[in-house]
Amino acid sequence: MIDWLGPIVYEFYSGSEGSGFCAIGPEEWLAHPGSVGRSLLGTPHILDEDGTELGVGAEGQIWFESATTFEYHGDPEKTASAWNDRGWSTLGDIGHVDADGYLYLTDRVAHMIISGGVNIYPREAEDVLIQHPDVLDVGVIGLPDPEMGERVVAFVQLADPSSATDAGVDARVDDLADELVAWCRERLTHYKCPTEVRVLDELPRLPTGKLRKADLLALASR
Repeated sequence: MIDWLGPIVYEFYSGSEGSGFCAIGPEEWLAHPGSVGRSLLGTPHILDEDGTELGVGAEGQIWFESATTFEYHGDPEKTASAWNDRGWSTLGDIGHVDADGYLYLTDRVAHMIISGGVNIYPREAEDVLIQHPDVLDVGVIGLPDPEMGERVVAFVQLADPSSATDAGVDARVDDLADELVAWCRERLTHYKCPTEVRVLDELPRLPTGKLRKADLLALASR
């Protein structure tokens, strides 16, 4: 966006819960690319699954230490899951903080894939696959696997759907799937890459652009 519009883009990260608020300006972002900024409300803490606070650069769940309180209407279980025993709250995001206090987002806790006991954040594979010239859109989810617990599966929308018919639909899709897996493995640790690629006419997204991963799971179960 800065390349398109110039150094006039300002970004913030928060939620309607109001427990944390980070902001970043264009000059800061150029010095810390990918960050959503430093906190203006609430101190961010990065914790592992056991609640241990992690150091600089380590990825974990983001919690905010803030005087703000909130609850989800009619959902005490969701409210309880948003708070820990220290009185810190979370929006359910994964990320890390750099040495200068800038926060970076990795993925959502709810989207995490656990394969062979290893935590995999699908956004990493999505960010790699979307760079392939044949891919217009992509979503990565975990599907049940009897041996590994879950396996990594990518759903893609082709930039040129007619290309799938060049050598027959099945043959072209199989070739493309192998190509995308190889593309990902050249740029990312192998266990983070999909073992299966499925082609869709269009990925299910909300009008806001948010990918409906629950719909991908429903499609996969048919």
